[in-house]
Amino acid sequence: MVHSVQGVIARSAGAPVELATVIVPNPGPGEAVVRIQACGVCHTDLHYREGGISQDFPFLLGHEAAGIVEEIGAGVTDIQPGDYVVLNWRAVCGQCRACLRGRPHLCFATHNAAQKMHLEDGTPLSPALGIGAFVEKTLVHAGQCTKVSPLATPAVAGLLGCGVMAGLGAAINTGSVTRGDSVAVIGCGGVGAAAIAGSSLAGATRIVAVDIDDRKLHIAREFGATHTVNAKECDVVESIREMTNGFGADVVIDAVGTPQTWTQAFYARDLAGTVVLVGVPMPDQRIDLPLLDVFGRGGSLKSSWYGDCLPSRDFPMLIDLYLQGRLPLDRFVTEEIALDSIEDAFSKMHAGDVLRSVVLLP
Repeated sequence: MVHSVQGVIARSAGAPVELATVIVPNPGPGEAVVRIQACGVCHTDLHYREGGISQDFPFLLGHEAAGIVEEIGAGVTDIQPGDYVVLNWRAVCGQCRACLRGRPHLCFATHNAAQKMHLEDGTPLSPALGIGAFVEKTLVHAGQCTKVSPLATPAVAGLLGCGVMAGLGAAINTGSVTRGDSVAVIGCGGVGAAAIAGSSLAGATRIVAVDIDDRKLHIAREFGATHTVNAKECDVVESIREMTNGFGADVVIDAVGTPQTWTQAFYARDLAGTVVLVGVPMPDQRIDLPLLDVFGRGGSLKSSWYGDCLPSRDFPMLIDLYLQGRLPLDRFVTEEIALDSIEDAFSKMHAGDVLRSVVLLP
């Protein structure tokens, strides 16, 4: 049956979000309808609201979610109604050149639902990252549903759908952090804190957290940072070098994504070290570096898309680590809110008052 539900939409760039009635069609072939139980408020949703990702308004916001599969379309075999799932925006195709070369985490043709959800007047909605989860029920491709243990509460499990996975994966998957490494993480919001947690989990022995907010630096220590640097009070590059025996870090993760922070990451790494960009830059930002420095320092300059994750592999594994007490996902949840509080959550996020506000739905 067609579903009429409440959801949060952005009608135009910069305008406050609003609650609206959303029409969710029956799932077609390869699709599923998921009843959303929790959805984190991610900075990417704010980018959508501001028009920083595309101009395909109106958007149905939300993408960092967990819930219960309610209906499936023809040909769906991997999930069934009643399954507890985390939604992902990398439903691998299995057929593109990346997948065929054994690199599905780089899939270039990920699946989304073919049908559009829409407003009551028929206006089609653009779902954030192909998901749209600030809504009571959403329509996704079945491959966007990853089954995990129901022992993890939705508020915690849903975090793997974007920010936490992006940070953990930037450290473990993209940066290949391993035992004995030194790591620096610039920017200690939700993604940066997750990168710190991932580095600690991987066995890094020295983890330097960098931010301009002492509150975030305090939280960074809770996730495993061994050293902290307030970027307003000292030179970031020199401080990281001092804390890594004068050499620089083996891996530096830029969780901010500005020319200034990326340049700091570039010069704060050891020779032959790795820079990982996981913070999302704005379209007009540029880098100007001496090419000789790029050549002379060696190493790797990488960007991390979704933490280079493979949801079917990584989500269940990370939930298991959480249930074993080895991954402190609960600490990311600063507050639990209702659908009508998202605009206020954006303000708190912008002010640095929260790691994650999580929307709970009945």
